[in-house]
Order: sequence, then C-alpha cells, then structure tokens
Amino acid sequence: MASPSKRLDKIPPYLFAEVARAKREAIARGVDVIDLGIGDPDLPTPQPIIDALSEAANDPSTHRYDESARGYIPFLESATRWYGRTFGVELDPANDVCQVIGSKEGLAHLAWSYIDPGDYSITPDPGYPVYKVNTLMAGGEVYETPLKRENGYMPVLADIPTDVAKKAKLFYVCYPSNPTAGVATREFYEDAVAFCRDNDIVLVNDMAYATVTFDGHVNPTALQVPGGKDVTVEFHSLSKMYNMTGWRLGFAIGNPDVVATLQKLKSNIDSKQFAAVSKAGAVALDSVDNTATMKTYQRRRDLLCDGLAELGWHIDKPKATLFVWAPVPRNDMTSAEFVAALIEKTGVVTVPGGGAGPSGEGYIRMALTLPGDKDGERFAEAVRRIRESGLVS
Repeated sequence: MASPSKRLDKIPPYLFAEVARAKREAIARGVDVIDLGIGDPDLPTPQPIIDALSEAANDPSTHRYDESARGYIPFLESATRWYGRTFGVELDPANDVCQVIGSKEGLAHLAWSYIDPGDYSITPDPGYPVYKVNTLMAGGEVYETPLKRENGYMPVLADIPTDVAKKAKLFYVCYPSNPTAGVATREFYEDAVAFCRDNDIVLVNDMAYATVTFDGHVNPTALQVPGGKDVTVEFHSLSKMYNMTGWRLGFAIGNPDVVATLQKLKSNIDSKQFAAVSKAGAVALDSVDNTATMKTYQRRRDLLCDGLAELGWHIDKPKATLFVWAPVPRNDMTSAEFVAALIEKTGVVTVPGGGAGPSGEGYIRMALTLPGDKDGERFAEAVRRIRESGLVS
C-alpha cells in the first residue's frame, strides 16, 4: 500500500478528540450530558429558506453544473446587496466576490492559492486551526500573534517581527473571534490595513459571526476603512447567521485580484455548490430576518454568565459569536484538566482553550448552542450542576 503524503504529518491532533472521548464515556455511564462543546447552531434553519430550497430543488435547471465563473450569479448579487445594507460598502458582484462551499473551504484554499515554501501566514493564537494547518500543508511557515484580554483579544501589530512581516503573504484575523468572542475596533482595522499595505500582505478577515451579535453591537469591517479593499478579502458564512451549518454556503468578498486568485484554484478543485442551495442562500441574504435566533442565544448567554457570576466565576459577557470565553476559575488545574473535571463531576462538556493555541491556556470555551434547550433551561441546569460540584469556589 502506498504511504500517505508527508504533508499530513503536519496536521496536529484533532482539537476535540480527547473531549469527544470523555463525552462518550460519560454517556456510556448513563450521564445526562450537557454539551457546550463544538458550537453548531441547534435551532432550525428559518422556514423561508427551506421553502426556497424545496422550490429550487424541484426546478430541473438546478440539477446541472453551475458553469458561472465565480458562483451562482443571483447569489453573488444577493451577497453584495447584503453587504451594502449591512456595512454600507458597495461592491461589484461581477468582480469583487466569489462563492465558497462554506467559509472553511475558502479559508483553507486561500492558503493553497498564495503560500509557497518559505512564505509566512500570520495567524491568531488562540485561533481557528484551519489557517495554521493549511499554511503548513502548503509548505509555509506560521507566525502566531497572541490574543490577550488586556489588548481586547486583538494582536499587537508592533510585536510582529519585521523579518516575518517581509516574508508574510497572508494575515488571518477573525472578528468576532472564535474562540475568544473578542470584537475588533475600527481603529484596529485601520492599523491592520496600513500594516498589510506597507508589507504587501493580504489581510484575510474571517467574519463567520458577522451578524451573530448581542446588545445592539454592530461589527466594523476592514472593507469600511479607506483603502481597505486594496489589501483585504473577507469571508462570510451563512452557517451561523442563518442556522445553515450543514448547507455549506458562504462567500469571499473584497479585493478583486485576491478573489480571482482564489477562484482560479477552486475551478480546478470543485464544481461549486448545488444551485438549489445557492438559490435558497440568495433568499436568506435578501429577505430573512433571524433575530429570533439571536435573542435565544442572548438569553442563554445571560443565564450562563449571570449564573456563574453568582458563584464567583466572573466572565466577560460576549458581544458576539456563539461562544463564552471563560478563565479557568482555579489555580490548580490546566484548562484540559478543568474540562475533564467538569465532564466527570457535572456532565457539562466544554472545550479547553489550550487546544486552540498556547495563549488559550487558562481558558475554556463554552458554546451557546445546545440541542434540546427550549428557553435556556438546560443552561440554568448547567449552572446548577457546576454550583453543586464544588469546582468553583
């Protein structure tokens, strides 16, 4: 049997593998597990989107290859309209956007589109592993920028070594942030755009949680900054905005040369998304209001954060994302040890922050998604179990 490619050796252990093992063992013992782990929207996709898919799937014209240059054209037009309404930036659907099969796919393939051996990607620490893993598999090097609470979970650009900046082609940022739930400021984007322009780097803005926001928070974007389009591509996903994770649909938008470079690679890898899914996605972007889902997430956030605060475990309430980023409330445990103890003593599943990067050590991530929860009652139950466990004192 032929041996696998050596590039696969660069893939680190799966972040959730140990957590998944402990979860399986708890379930086997008969534990009623409360899984605040991965963060997959548990509420159904809004019905107008499902209806649009059903109608489009019954249209034989959607059953063939999508032979458009960059994706289903009505979807791209809807994406640019949505961006204009949401962020006040007008973009060209013919040149400034391409469709991706979920933003994960696009973010990964962007690394393959730009990185050669010896090139760098600058990535967040802690951060979504896709940026780092695909840079390494493409033969590149990674420089990780620590995300610290005292800096608002934004990288300190002045700390990036000059020699790294000169070798870097991509600078990945993710705001609102997975896993820290931090949000960026306009001032950060202004500085990041200038940094990338000065060093001839593409600013890659992963905005999977762009409209998953609470308390009236509105996220800024790099494309709102004067000159931002000169260096920036943003990735947007319908997964979290419209409860569509399984549909695998998103778009890359911004600098037309970067978009074209990504699409050049993609045209040799995939044949685009099923057109019926694309049609339904266009309906979502043009006309669906998913405010009810965001209100549910906000209620869960409040029950969790306020309930744990009553135990003396004080956590910053996130302004956005599906996650709560919480400091480990003990000095005698690592993040992985605390996660293991939570599962063992309470049946509550969380994710150790250290698994997302060295700077994540000392934190755990809790998701605001939970199948079976109706009105926050399972989050209240999680707080009750943690209170009775004695793990927080």
